[in-house]
Amino acid sequence: MLDISAPIVPFEGFGEIKLYRTRDELHELLEGEAVEAEIINNDWIRYDIQNSVELFFHLKNNKLFRITTLDNYQGKLFEKIGVGTTEKELLEVEPSFVYDDFEEVWESEKGIFIEMDAETNTVRWISVYIRELDDENFENANW
Repeated sequence: MLDISAPIVPFEGFGEIKLYRTRDELHELLEGEAVEAEIINNDWIRYDIQNSVELFFHLKNNKLFRITTLDNYQGKLFEKIGVGTTEKELLEVEPSFVYDDFEEVWESEKGIFIEMDAETNTVRWISVYIRELDDENFENANW
């Protein structure tokens, strides 16, 4: 089920791992080998899957709201942006990214944020998320 080279699609997911899916729907992946889980803020649970992706679920509705690449993930965003892409290449491929000084990430209204490696100034993590993440009612989990 985990394809570490699947394309990264904003507002959708990575390969067969789709946003809005429930923990029950993804139980085979979540119960597999090399999976670690951690509860965050009593409202979320994060799964680290084989040091390839992190899956964030809201505990009120058990739905997946964010997916983040980790070091072993090889898939690309817009067929060109992946772990190791330079800041210059990132902005050439997708000029909609704006740097958020407070969060220290590159953000796009297209449903993506990217964290850079501070030492190499290359892409370290790519996250896609649901449209409702920025809504004031997100924590109510009525999505």
